[in-house]
Amino acid sequence: MKLNIFTFLFSLLFLTACDSLDLNPLSDGSSETWNSNAEEIEMSLNGLYKDAFWMQDLDDWTDDWTYRDATTPVTGATINGETDFVKTWWTNTYKAIARANTVIQSVDRAAAVLSPAQIERYAAEARFIRACQYSRLLSHYGNIVYTETTLSIEEALALKQTPKEEVLQKIYADFDFAASKLKTTYGNSELKRASAGAAYAMKARIALQMSDWKTARDAAKACMDLKAYTLHSDFGNLFLSKTKNSVETIFGLPRSVALKVTLGGLQDYVPRNAGGYAAKDPSWDLFCAFLCKDGLPIDESPLFNPREPFKNRDPRCTATIVEFQTPHIGFIFQPHPDSVQVLRTSNNTRVNNNDTRSIAQFASFNGLIWKKGIDADWTLNSWTAEPDKIIIRYADVLLMYAEAKIELNEIDQSVLDAINTVRARAYGVAVTATSAYPAVNMGNQAALRKAVRIERRMEFALEGIRYMDIIRWKLAEKVLNKLNYGLLDPADLRTKVVKPGLWFFPQVPQIDDDGVADFSPMYNAGLIKQLTIRKFDATRQYLWPIPSKEVLTSGLVQNPGY
Repeated sequence: MKLNIFTFLFSLLFLTACDSLDLNPLSDGSSETWNSNAEEIEMSLNGLYKDAFWMQDLDDWTDDWTYRDATTPVTGATINGETDFVKTWWTNTYKAIARANTVIQSVDRAAAVLSPAQIERYAAEARFIRACQYSRLLSHYGNIVYTETTLSIEEALALKQTPKEEVLQKIYADFDFAASKLKTTYGNSELKRASAGAAYAMKARIALQMSDWKTARDAAKACMDLKAYTLHSDFGNLFLSKTKNSVETIFGLPRSVALKVTLGGLQDYVPRNAGGYAAKDPSWDLFCAFLCKDGLPIDESPLFNPREPFKNRDPRCTATIVEFQTPHIGFIFQPHPDSVQVLRTSNNTRVNNNDTRSIAQFASFNGLIWKKGIDADWTLNSWTAEPDKIIIRYADVLLMYAEAKIELNEIDQSVLDAINTVRARAYGVAVTATSAYPAVNMGNQAALRKAVRIERRMEFALEGIRYMDIIRWKLAEKVLNKLNYGLLDPADLRTKVVKPGLWFFPQVPQIDDDGVADFSPMYNAGLIKQLTIRKFDATRQYLWPIPSKEVLTSGLVQNPGY
C-alpha cells in the first residue's frame, strides 16, 4: 500500500531500537512505555513545535506580491493534487496530528509521578497543537479526515471525511480545553508556546475564517480581557531579528542561526546593490492600497503626489516598502533609470546602481522592494536570518474582534477603539491623540467593513495573512484575475515617463470600494508594462485539492473542480 495519510494516523511516535526486551532507555523510547514522566512528555511536546509543522500562507499567492514575470500555482491557477505544497502541507499536518494524538492518549501513563493538574496541562498543550493543525486543514482543504486516536490499519482505511461543522466544533472544544488549563501567557524571556491567550487567539482566527462571527468575537474578546498583551511600541522594528519575544507576540516560534533554525531564501528580497536579487517584490496593488495621512485613499486625498508617491502616506507604507532616495542595507535605494550611480552609505562613495534596470536587467521590475523585517543581518551568516516566526500577534486579535463585531452589525465604541489602537501605533501616538492620526470614526456597516479590511492589508503585508483574507472575503476571484504591472523597459521609460516629468506614476490610479487599484488607463496609454497575467478559478480555488495520492489510494472524495 502506498504511503498516505493513514500511515501517519496509525503510526506510533517512536520505534524501539534497543536490544534488551525488558529495558526502554530514554534514548530508545518505546511507544508502549513512553510519556511516563514529565521529561518524556516534554520531549514529545517540544517535537511538536518543529518549524515544519507550522506552515504559513505565502504572500506570493496574493495580489500583494510580484516575482518578475512569474506566477505561482495559486496566481497562475495551475494548483492541483500534485502541487508540492498541497502534498507537503497535508502530510506534515497529519504527522503533527498523529504525534499530538499519541501524547493525549498516553499522558495518563505518568499518573504515578505527576499530579492530575500537570497531566491536564500537558494534554491541553497537545490539544492546542492538534486544534491548530486541524484548523489549517479545515480552512485550506475543507473536506478532511478527523480522528483523535491512534488507529489500526483496518480502522484507518475505514475512515471517511468528516463534515466541516463537526470538525469545527471539535477544534473549538480543543481550544476551550487548552484555554482552561494552560498558563495565561508566557513572559518576554520565555518561548511563546501554547497558552490560554494563544488558544483564544487561534480559536478566533479559525472562527473568522469560517465566518462564525459570534465565536470569533467572543474568543478575541476573551484574549483581550486577559490584559496580557499589548502592541509593540515600534511597528518598524517588530519584525527584525533583534526583536525577540515581543509583548505583541501571542504565539510564535524562535529561530536561531546557531541552531540552524533560520529564515531562508533571503536574497530574493534584498536589493541588488547589497548582494541580493530584488526578485520578489511588493506589487503596485499593495503600494497603492496604503492610505494617505488624512485617512483617504490616494485617488481621493489632496496629499497624494504621484511624482513623490511615498510622501504623506500611512507610516506603514515606508515601513513596508523602501522609499526612494533613502538608505537601505548600506546603500541609497533609487530605481530611477537615470540614477546610474548611488551612494554606498558605509564609506560615502558612489558605486554603480544595480537597483535600476538601466544598469541591471533583473533589478526590481516595478521599482519597489520590501523593507518590512529586512535588515543588514540578512546579508550575514550565508544568507540566513533568525527573526521570530510570529504565528499570531495582538494586532490581529484586535482587528479580528473589530471585524466580527462589524459583521454582526454590533457597531460600538469598542470596534473603533480596536481599529484605532492598531492605527495609532503605526503613527507612534496614543489612541486618544486623535488629532495626530486619521482615526476611524463611527459609520455604517459597509463603511467600517471597508475600514477594517484596508487596515488589515496595511498592517499585515508580508506576514502571510492576505491570502486567507482574500479567500474568506471572496475577493480572490477579483484581485487575482487582474494583470500585474511594472515599469516600462529603460529606453521607453525615459522617453514616455521620465522626460515628460511623470516619474514615478504617470497617472493616479483609481481605487475602488475594495481598495483595489485600476492601472488599466496607464497601461492602455502605453505608460506601464504588463508583467504577468494572474488567474484564479473561482469554481474550485477557494479550496485546495486533496492530494491525488490520498484520493487514489484511500478513496477520499476530491474537492470540486479538481
